[in-house]
Amino acid sequence: MTEIDIAFSPCPNDTFIFHALLHKCVDTGPFEFTPHIDDVEALNAAAFKDTFSVTKLSFHAYLLLRDRYELLDSGSALGYGCGPLLVAKKALKNPANAKIAIPGMYTTAYLLLRLWCPGIQNIEATRFDNILPGVESGRYDAGLIIHEGRFTYPHYHCIKIIDLGEWWEEKTSMPIPLGCIAVRKVPSILRHKPEIESILKSSVQYAMNHRNASRPFVIRHAQELDDEVIKKHIGFYVNDFTVSLGETGIKAVQMLEEMARCRKIL
Repeated sequence: MTEIDIAFSPCPNDTFIFHALLHKCVDTGPFEFTPHIDDVEALNAAAFKDTFSVTKLSFHAYLLLRDRYELLDSGSALGYGCGPLLVAKKALKNPANAKIAIPGMYTTAYLLLRLWCPGIQNIEATRFDNILPGVESGRYDAGLIIHEGRFTYPHYHCIKIIDLGEWWEEKTSMPIPLGCIAVRKVPSILRHKPEIESILKSSVQYAMNHRNASRPFVIRHAQELDDEVIKKHIGFYVNDFTVSLGETGIKAVQMLEEMARCRKIL
């Protein structure tokens, strides 16, 4: 038996796609996967220390770590109409001067915010679940929200300033690449990459074909327990691109990298 540590976030889209792999609902061959569950920005930071063999990464972090991690074809969060939102309690006269809470320096959300408004500087990184309460309380002028926040921000008396997913799609006509699964570029892991990729793909397909099987596992780790929010979350972030990035998905990632390098962000 070969043990492999695998790290992902507690968000419903991740727990949904990894449930079958971890609970032996699909054939995992000679591998025993040890899960590590943490906030995506914590996983981004851990990747810079080469902590986990297989890990969820924001595409922003992945682009900074391409020399150390290799992208898997399955498991990505990428699609249309699912981008991060900038929200506030009232309209912003000048976003560049606003104090903005972001879910992490290495998140794709922050990369998109900088592409949209390069002049933004007054930012504070915090866990994604602290952002909306912080905006509501007045600690921040605005917040960059991801995950379940996309569906719950009106509860915090916030309005949408911009949908960065819509902005991206208008600029590129491509799906927005948000997060991925990557493996460390070390021989002991890379030699198993084809098998890991195949097992993960089977886990994603199982999840999509048996949508209720993972429900207790998903709920156990979700920040937002409302059933409708969880279903919407999974529906937004798990799709055909999660099964396989395909040519369109790869082109979208390349476009994100090109735009970031052109603006000298990477």
